[in-house]
Parts: sequence; structure tokens; C-alpha cells
Amino acid sequence: MGVVASFLISLAATTAIGYYIVPVLRRIKAGQSIREDGPTWHNKKEGTPTIGGVMFIGAITIATLIAGFGEMRSGSFSHIAVLAFALVYAVIGFIDDIAKLRKKRNLGLRVRWKFLLQLAVAIILLALMKLTGNLTTDLYIPFFNVTIDIPQPVYYIFAAFVTVGTVNAVNITDGVDGLVTGVTLPVAGCFILLASVWGYATLGIFAAALAGGLIAFLIFNFHPAKVFMGDTGAQFLGGAICAMAFALDAPLILIPLGLVYFIETLSDIIQIAYYKLSHGKRVFKMAPLHHHLELCGWSEYKLFTVFTCASAVFAALSYFGAYNRFK
Repeated sequence: MGVVASFLISLAATTAIGYYIVPVLRRIKAGQSIREDGPTWHNKKEGTPTIGGVMFIGAITIATLIAGFGEMRSGSFSHIAVLAFALVYAVIGFIDDIAKLRKKRNLGLRVRWKFLLQLAVAIILLALMKLTGNLTTDLYIPFFNVTIDIPQPVYYIFAAFVTVGTVNAVNITDGVDGLVTGVTLPVAGCFILLASVWGYATLGIFAAALAGGLIAFLIFNFHPAKVFMGDTGAQFLGGAICAMAFALDAPLILIPLGLVYFIETLSDIIQIAYYKLSHGKRVFKMAPLHHHLELCGWSEYKLFTVFTCASAVFAALSYFGAYNRFK
């Protein structure tokens, strides 16, 4: 019942908060600045309210605390640890968004400082999860159904870079109306199912809140978007996904489960590397991949549908490759 309640509370709260906060964001002129090097038709989105991720962040927090209250009374706080992990990354994203609004350009924190901040936060949060008993150094390998123990220093280095990479991969995917929202929904669904069959009911409460919040957010974020989640929302999602994977002792599940995010990021890396090596030549018309496909004639509706369906397929494969972990 906790999972169902969490989903419904988050769904309702995100919708309610959204109808209040979107006009507020318009009134305070918290408008998105569009990438100068992005597709030209995106210029019409200039001024669309950003930082809209606060609506589902607030709702997920409310749902997790209310639906998970019974678990907290019995001494289980894993859902709170995951929530806290995601909220810290949301703060980093919020700082980035505020910097963009002040500069009135789509350039926030410097890449180097942002990376170092994300890395430092990852190390601290992972250490805290370990100290509070919400993290082990056991590494579960999906599909092969084996678990290996990793030395703590090696595991923390691995975990920190996985966290930073995943958070930024999710952020990169947020470039078309509703895209990262749609792609993340099947990921949340997979976590709900895995938490259920693996006996991590408390974590299922957070995953359900995540799913409910994202479904409601699509009311405002589906094309044509009335609001963008901003880095605030995207980094929250990245932090939430990582924290769930680590709390379940299954970070490697992110490889098949988050394949859409990583393909998007890989396209960006390939484009930048080839551009520098070839002195100005490009592999893609524009990176990341969703912009390349836009320039090939794909509509935002098609991008949303195809990427979300692809994410659903990868989520199904991830579930069937890991559901019998404890059998």
C-alpha cells in the first residue's frame, strides 16, 4: 500500500504545485535562455519558465515522507537516504540555473568547477550512505546473477565517477520537450519492480513517488512545454537514479537501464573528440543525438515516443536480467 499511496500523493501534489508555480515562474521572469548553437526553431522557446523541476521535487519529498512514515517509525530510512542524495544534486542544479538566469545565457557554472563539485558531493554522500548502512561494497552483476565484493577505496572511486557520469548523462538528455521525463519513467518503473521482488519495499516507496511526479510533470512539460525542469530537475533525477541503484547494491544495472542516457552522452563525446581531431569536421549534424535527429526531420513528438519506448525496452531487459537475483 505504501507504494500505491506514494505514487498517488506524488501525482496529485505535482499537479497541484504545477498549476500554482508555473504562473509564479512567469511572473518573476524565470525564463529559459536557449542554446545559441542549438536548432534555430528552438528560439521560439526563449523565455519559457525554467526551474520547473521544483514542482516534482517538492511532491516527491512530500510523498516519500508521508507514505514512508511507517517505515521510518520502524527504523528504516533507506528511502530518506536516497531522497537526500537526490536533493543535494538538485541544489547543485539550482545554483547552475540561477547562474544562467543572472547571465541571461544558457551558460551556468564553469564545467570544471561543476564537475569537481559533483565529484566531491558524490564521495561525501556515498560515504554517508555507507556509514548509515544504506550502502555496501557488494557489486551485483545483472544477467550473470553473481555478486562480488570490491575493496572499499576502489568501490568509492568507481561509485563517485558512475554518479557524476550518470547525473550529467541525464542532464544532457534534457534537450527536447518531455524527453528526459519520458525516458526516466520506465527507469522508475523498473526500480519499483526490482525493489518489490528483491524485498526493498522502502526503496519502492521512493521509486513510486518518482514515477508519480514525472507522470504529472508531463502535463506541463510535454510538447509544447509550458515549463522546463531545468538543471534543478535534471540533476535531481540523475541523483535519484544513482542513489536507487547504489541503495539496491546494483549500480551495474544502470548500464542497460540507462542506455538511452549513455547513448546521448556518447554522441556528445564522439562529436567533440572528432571535431578536435579532424580540425572542424563533425560526425553528427548536431550533438547530442536528439538534436541530430531533429535536424534529420524528426519532430519532438517522434523523439519523445521513440526514446521513451526505447527506454521502456531497456527497462524490461534490465528487469528480466536481474529479477531472480535472490532466487
